[in-house]
Amino acid sequence: AGVDGWRMYHGDTVPGFPRHPHRGFETVTIVREGLLDHSDSLGATARYGEGDVQWLTAGGGILHAEMFPLLNASERNPLELFQVWLNLPSASKMVDAHFSMLWKPAIPTRVVQDGAGRGTQVTLIAGSYDGTIAPEPPPHSWASDAHSHVAIWTLRMDPGARFTLPAGPAGANRSLYFFEGSRLTVGGRAIPSAHHVAVRAETDLALAAGPERTEVLMLQGMPIGEPVARHGPFVMNTAGEIRQAYADYRQTQFGGWPWPSDEHVHEREQNRFARRPDGGVERPPV
Repeated sequence: AGVDGWRMYHGDTVPGFPRHPHRGFETVTIVREGLLDHSDSLGATARYGEGDVQWLTAGGGILHAEMFPLLNASERNPLELFQVWLNLPSASKMVDAHFSMLWKPAIPTRVVQDGAGRGTQVTLIAGSYDGTIAPEPPPHSWASDAHSHVAIWTLRMDPGARFTLPAGPAGANRSLYFFEGSRLTVGGRAIPSAHHVAVRAETDLALAAGPERTEVLMLQGMPIGEPVARHGPFVMNTAGEIRQAYADYRQTQFGGWPWPSDEHVHEREQNRFARRPDGGVERPPV
């Protein structure tokens, strides 16, 4: 029943988020630990995790389910993930939905050592760092526009490590989410654990880790510069478009649901894989 009768997860058999709709934005799901079973109205399905990323463009409408299979019958099944909601500009809000996987071996990392030999590992899901470039985003993503300067990085800092976050473009929004560790100094200011801080993008920024391993999620991007209307699973530009999204969903179900269950889960023995909407199957590169 969770805490005070409230629970975050909604599956009847395993935890997760059964079939639900989206329109007008993208989900970038970064599974750091554990596995996730995905199914959608395009006919795509996947089991991914342990560092893999799924980048899903909802566009004009998609249904998907995100379930967390309990693969270990006798022990705990830990899961840690981020899901970033990335807005789409108005010109792309109604594009065809698009499914893509970024497998962990294809996501570049850089290890930067400070003067004392303590390292910071930079993992690039979007954007570039010192000549290292993240995988190409989906074609209609705001991140695919070179002028958007979208960056999604995770920083894993050794205890006591120092790292300079390089300057980005003037006018970009840049946020740091301090989610692991006991102490982090940003530009000389101490940031409490489990906090978010907005920083100026156009200047170099000194980061210093505390006495434990420290991890930070960095999000950056130029503003789209358009009004935002959002309600539940939809992100549009006007309240009228939100009402239309609900009406369209009731009428079309965004293509319907091709799976036998609203909380479709793969067999326990299934390894990581993805079946694309065209039926092609991909697996993580070795």
